[in-house]
Amino acid sequence: MSESSRSLPSARTFYDEVGGAPVFHDLVAHFYAGVRTDPVLSPLYPHDDWDGAETRLRGFLEQYWGGPTTYSQHRGHPRLRMRHAPFAIGRAERDAWLRHMRAAVDSLELSPEHDAALWGYLEMAARSMQNRFPDEAEGDLSPA
Repeated sequence: MSESSRSLPSARTFYDEVGGAPVFHDLVAHFYAGVRTDPVLSPLYPHDDWDGAETRLRGFLEQYWGGPTTYSQHRGHPRLRMRHAPFAIGRAERDAWLRHMRAAVDSLELSPEHDAALWGYLEMAARSMQNRFPDEAEGDLSPA
């Protein structure tokens, strides 16, 4: 077999394994269906750009899990903490986000392994976006 006729098997990504674009579309659509009516989360989202918010989250998640790099092509580096810094994200917001995302993940009926991988990442991401903590006192910089 000549060198040019040999092809190496391509590595399958999580994105490929779970079903690609249709799965991520369903995940994000289900998530935002809940967010739109959530009294805690809805005020944090651009009501005049729900479609844009969905597109951005879907693009980010697809890219993160091995799909197309459209997100970075359009928006550059994700810089998630910086992009979320203007929004007050405390325990209530984090938990509401996780509640809607859990329902969205459950709707996909992924294998236990894929579910655990995706959910582990989403939990970590939600916790890292939290920027308000209940035990913080305004202006109090003394050690606890």
